Amino acid sequence: MVDPTPQRAWRALCSFCGAPVEFRSAASPMAVCSYCRSTLLRDGDSLRRIGQAAELFDDHSPLQLGVAGRYQGEPFTLVGRVQMAHDEGVWNEWHALFDNGRSGWLSEDNGQHVFAFEQAAFKALPENWERLSVGSSVFVEQEPWVVASRAAARVQAAEGELAFAPDFKNAHPVVELRDTQGRVLSLDGGDDPPRRFLGRSVSLPDLRLSGLRDGPAEAKVNSAGLECPNCGAPLAPRLGQSLSIVCPSCKSVVDLSQKDVGTGLAHYAQDNGLEPLIPMGRAGRFDADGSGQADSWQVVGYQERCDEPGDADEEQTFWREYLLYNQQRGFAFLVDAEDGWSVVRPVTGVPSSRSATAVFKGVTYRKKFTYTAKTTYVIGEFYWKVRRDQRTLNTDYAGSGSQSSLQLNREQTGNEITWSAGRALDAKAVMGAFGIKPDQAAAFKRDTGSWKLGSLGLKGWLWVLLMVAILILIVRCDDSDCDHVRDTYGSASYEYQRCAHYRGSGGGGTSWGGSSGSSWGGYSSGGSHK
Repeated sequence: MVDPTPQRAWRALCSFCGAPVEFRSAASPMAVCSYCRSTLLRDGDSLRRIGQAAELFDDHSPLQLGVAGRYQGEPFTLVGRVQMAHDEGVWNEWHALFDNGRSGWLSEDNGQHVFAFEQAAFKALPENWERLSVGSSVFVEQEPWVVASRAAARVQAAEGELAFAPDFKNAHPVVELRDTQGRVLSLDGGDDPPRRFLGRSVSLPDLRLSGLRDGPAEAKVNSAGLECPNCGAPLAPRLGQSLSIVCPSCKSVVDLSQKDVGTGLAHYAQDNGLEPLIPMGRAGRFDADGSGQADSWQVVGYQERCDEPGDADEEQTFWREYLLYNQQRGFAFLVDAEDGWSVVRPVTGVPSSRSATAVFKGVTYRKKFTYTAKTTYVIGEFYWKVRRDQRTLNTDYAGSGSQSSLQLNREQTGNEITWSAGRALDAKAVMGAFGIKPDQAAAFKRDTGSWKLGSLGLKGWLWVLLMVAILILIVRCDDSDCDHVRDTYGSASYEYQRCAHYRGSGGGGTSWGGSSGSSWGGYSSGGSHK
């Protein structure tokens, strides 16, 4: 077991309030006083106050100062944190001090984590590196990379012991590159020349951490007295990192990104939709990443989405996404689409892709659809800012043969591209994981396979006749019949959309097969980064 107690420390008194300030590394140039939040710069054997750090926005992470662990066999301790922010989100960078004196950074990455280390200065930077187009390929010192994101970021707050003196006033360009080996290269323009950090994805359980926060993640966003600006109902965010919350009373989407949450919260009203099939707050135990290990995942957010066909004759598809949270593994997305259920998680690297195929972890995927996705209804909390009619550009890929259940999705929101990987799930497995009663099976069942007419058999043909009969009833149904279908299967379901379509068109102009958009939806980053 790692002993987090330091063998040697450097101590001084805060020059502003007199509280003790400790440095674990003689190389650390600054720290933040834990009592008065003063930013203190080491000046010989004394401390000089250069400002005051903002209060940290508490988050969902179980990490905190003093947490100890091991990475690649070397013990480390988390001694500091900077909280970074840009227009679309907030993320944390934890300063990890290794016993051998090396410094690293454990950072959040779309609900997961990356361990990175600062590299030597570049011999040559790509031209206009701060304006590289997302999705473009670029060589950095003869190595190929893909530009994943570009933002103007600033240090919002800090605590503990840091390896540099942060600039709290100015935003600077941050460009993130990723490669097919699962690496992340961050270019930080806060200094000249820009600093660069090279990292890889890590799982918190694999770091053998001790000293983590006890109990569930809780929000501390001045929630006492926090009211919906639209109807006045009380709001109680559960995750401190949440940037949006939906009022449980009037369903208005409320922006929590501003720290002064007392008055004047930005919000927008939305049309009421149906309740999600899996209740908000429900926890289920299942394997979300194909590792063979089942973990507990809690439903913290829900959104309904659809594609926007480019042609009026194309069918529109609808799907639902549940945002799931696990304190150590981060976030996952459970997707309910017309052709089945699936679970997806963002990945750190990028696949090797060509026009119609993508190769990821040795599996070849074939492109199915490219489409614009729009969010139409949300409930719960999200770690990105949820906006009215939020749109993303998506491309879906699917495995083939024995790996046909595997899926890839590429999603672009503004100046960020996120890849996510997942696999299909059986509806019974979803129901079992979340404790759904058997009498709700009809609402969970989806058409996950294609019919082969030549091998249907007697039972198969009976199902065909049954489906034809149902189709005739749908064609002839009135508004109340469609309302019944909606109440049974949900407004985003395949059954209700077909009923409504036939009701509006008199029964013509569509078919049972084919789709212009997503077959499983896809992960939405909502434009957030980190």
